[in-house]
Amino acid sequence: MGKVGKIFRERLLKNIKEEVSNNHGTFLINYSSLTAAQTDTFRKSMKDLGVKIYVSKNRIAEIALKDLEYGKLAEEIEANKTAFAWTNEDAVSVSKALLKFSKDYEGFQVKGVVLDGVVLIQDDVKRLADLPAKDVLQAKLLGTIIAPLTRLASALNAKSRDLLSILKQLSEKKGGN
Repeated sequence: MGKVGKIFRERLLKNIKEEVSNNHGTFLINYSSLTAAQTDTFRKSMKDLGVKIYVSKNRIAEIALKDLEYGKLAEEIEANKTAFAWTNEDAVSVSKALLKFSKDYEGFQVKGVVLDGVVLIQDDVKRLADLPAKDVLQAKLLGTIIAPLTRLASALNAKSRDLLSILKQLSEKKGGN
């Protein structure tokens, strides 16, 4: 049984490492005392956001995070149950949903996230959730990029109108002589 157990643990470790490496964001969640219905609600809401939930044994999660050099996040694992939330979707939206769930259900905590290789701990996750959604940020960036071009086009258009107006006045003046 020992050899089978070792192979099983190694497979779990490999799975966690691959998922952390292959996803844009990996949230670490500690939870306790959730009912089956609450767990189902949580899983369904996360699935709707494009998030995959994976429950892990604490020791295996800790080893995997340390092996990936995310020791700071591994330190956040507590005696409660541990789960990972893996996503390639907008991390801001996911963090908002996770933090809302943590407010609604006692014993549910977002301990941190690995976001594109950077570890953010609890307070950082709260700040991440305070950001506007990705599409809003992209729209603001696009507006910032386009604004000078719009002003330039307006200025060029105004100068063209002024030039046409001058040419029209000159032609009328010549035609009137």
